[in-house]
Amino acid sequence: MKTKLEKLKQIAKEAGAIIKSGYLAKKEITHKGVVDLVTEFDLKCEAFIIEELKEHFSDYTLIGEESWSGGEKSEKAIYIDPIDGTTNFIHGIPHLGISIGVYENGLGLFGIVYNPILDEMFYAQKDGGAYLNGELLQVSSQNSLQQSLIATGFPYAKVNKGIEYEWVMHNLGTLLPDIRDIRRLGAAALDLCYLAQGKVDGFYEIDLKPWDVAAGMIILSEAGGVYSNANGEDYTFDSKTIVASNKRIHKELLAKLSVGDVFS
Repeated sequence: MKTKLEKLKQIAKEAGAIIKSGYLAKKEITHKGVVDLVTEFDLKCEAFIIEELKEHFSDYTLIGEESWSGGEKSEKAIYIDPIDGTTNFIHGIPHLGISIGVYENGLGLFGIVYNPILDEMFYAQKDGGAYLNGELLQVSSQNSLQQSLIATGFPYAKVNKGIEYEWVMHNLGTLLPDIRDIRRLGAAALDLCYLAQGKVDGFYEIDLKPWDVAAGMIILSEAGGVYSNANGEDYTFDSKTIVASNKRIHKELLAKLSVGDVFS
């Protein structure tokens, strides 16, 4: 009998076939916002994952990006992003992933992030380590912020040029001179996995949703990384900001990012 982790990996792998079938195909694109897009493959992939999870994880609340309409969450929940990086998917850029994070009483138990285009399966189980296609992951040993490569992302609220936009632009200007460089790749789940893998040394973003980070946070933690909000406090799914790192540069990174109650 398959373990829960193996079953989750299997579900992600099979869902990945749906994404692969549409990667180079013509897509039906609709708008959830001015620049927030969704395709029929997002919907098909999420529907498949949810049906599989209903069968094998029937006692969990299933919270998918495309289907969750709000409501009371149980102590056992699974957060699902069928395609983290839909814009990349639409434009034929292979930085995207299926993200599935399993939580009980607020504690992350299993995390799966699968990029079917590159066939990269990131996964972790609490106290069991983090892996990429069977290879153990470990965060980088970089201890100098000046020599660190930092990943980030831009919120959809940027089109309004509001406080989120101002926060992003301010921090780009503050941070860039004091790091090696910034990467904006367009899929937060994979950014956290790349941090776990040691490809980047830190990550920060604003306005992310639980399904963007639920799986990646488990993978990062199991690889030796840490995360908080921009105030250095414990990150929760209600937090406005997230800052993650290899642990060694965390205090320095936080010191460069603007803080405040609005952005906690």
